[in-house]
Amino acid sequence: MTKVVYEIIEHDGGWAFKLGDTISQSFLTHDAAYNAAKRVAMEQMRPGETVGISWEDARGRWHDEIAPGDDRPEAEVRDNA
Repeated sequence: MTKVVYEIIEHDGGWAFKLGDTISQSFLTHDAAYNAAKRVAMEQMRPGETVGISWEDARGRWHDEIAPGDDRPEAEVRDNA
């Protein structure tokens, strides 16, 4: 099973959460950023529908796949602040 980890960070005069190189909007308080990250993590783990998807790779080639709705990652919020 894949695992994603959202990290709470200081950002732009406030707080945010980060996944890889992607940073959320800024929140005024640490608690607000933490609570938002927890909501996103819960949504990330929620099963959905099995659907067909198309995506383009770095070389400009398109791929068609079936994304199973029950193939959800484990999600965690890490608070190192």
